[in-house]
Amino acid sequence: MRSSHPASSVRPPGAVHTPSHIPALDGLRGLAVSGVLLFHTGNMPGGFLGVDLFFVLSGFLITGLLLSEAGAAGGISLVSFWGRRLRRLFPALALVLVVVTVAVWTLQRFGYPVTDRGMVSTTLADGLWVQLNLVNWHLLAQDASYWDALGQSRVFEHLWSIAVEEQFYVVWPFVIGAVAWAVERFRRRVGHVDVAVLTFAIAVSAGSLVLMVALLDPADPTRVYTGTDTRAFSLLLGAAAATAPARRAFQHIVRSCRGATTWAIGILTVGILTFWVLTEGTSTLGLFTGGLFAHAISCAILIGLCAAVTTVQTQNTAGSDRFLLPMRMLQAKPLTRLGEISYSLYLWHWPVIVLFSVPEHPELPHWLHSAIVIGISVAFAVASKHLVEDPIRFRMRWARGRAGLIMFLVASAALLVMWFALPTPSEPPIDTGAL
Repeated sequence: MRSSHPASSVRPPGAVHTPSHIPALDGLRGLAVSGVLLFHTGNMPGGFLGVDLFFVLSGFLITGLLLSEAGAAGGISLVSFWGRRLRRLFPALALVLVVVTVAVWTLQRFGYPVTDRGMVSTTLADGLWVQLNLVNWHLLAQDASYWDALGQSRVFEHLWSIAVEEQFYVVWPFVIGAVAWAVERFRRRVGHVDVAVLTFAIAVSAGSLVLMVALLDPADPTRVYTGTDTRAFSLLLGAAAATAPARRAFQHIVRSCRGATTWAIGILTVGILTFWVLTEGTSTLGLFTGGLFAHAISCAILIGLCAAVTTVQTQNTAGSDRFLLPMRMLQAKPLTRLGEISYSLYLWHWPVIVLFSVPEHPELPHWLHSAIVIGISVAFAVASKHLVEDPIRFRMRWARGRAGLIMFLVASAALLVMWFALPTPSEPPIDTGAL
């Protein structure tokens, strides 16, 4: 989706520049995946809110990239955008799908206690929908409650959030491309593309919140928590923070109120983490009637301020030391390293937790079991990033262009064959003699 008009007709001369890499956002990714890990190991009831931080981050970063392209080229190259997304997301996901599915099927054959016929069946069924990026709707159709995840044996249940993001990546470029085209064609009536995107994102976010409140089932809020329509506001609020008017506002605050910005970043970070600690899953009052929305707004403001601080620091280092304390916390090496592997870590952690949950060891302290499964997950994530993700994303020439498309189609076809070729174990025979 390209426009032939010059970019100057879309972006004003004073377009907002933001550095391509913002270390503090890696730190926020590290916080997000830490919350999810602690939630799934039973150590932080509100750690699932880390997924919301991921959503807001994704909306912010993807929208920034799309708006930059729309401003520079007058439109969006959908093929290039989706090619970059596939190189970033598909290799690690395909690896997890193959390794985990084969492991579950093989372990069941050898009688490993945690893997029964039901797990093999759901793994094969869910895996197909994961590949199609629709697993959240598949799980909803099967009435699989997210809040009972710790007691279920679905190794791919956590990938509902990846499906929501993938669906966003399919639709959102069309929206921004259409807005850019409309600005090109009717710019005197429509206005700047960023303003139009900001207006659209805020309006649809409000509609998504209304839909969440309307569809909420207090007994089991899985529908509104994992549905794409009712979770869109987290992604869109991040998108709103990435538009030029929002970026200019954040940068103005940083330049004019350095001390207040420092306090704001610290208070927002501590406040978000405190909310995670105090949240008790579905029982938290108001969580699905505005609490998640307020949490997403807080995340969007924090992300916007962090990006603005980095921009101001790169443009003028004078007085940047006043931001050192809160920014240094978010840019701490352990946190940013964790953020750099957050995608692979998110993919691997739940299958590892499920497969290493039994046999039960009553003498094993809960904290030690949590440390073991988290350590194993981190090891898998590091190996995945350095052996699969980074080489394919940055160094393998065959992963680009027509060759890359062919490899993607071959890998996708192989996955489809796996879902239908691996046999589901038959029901054990009934011992009539025992009866």
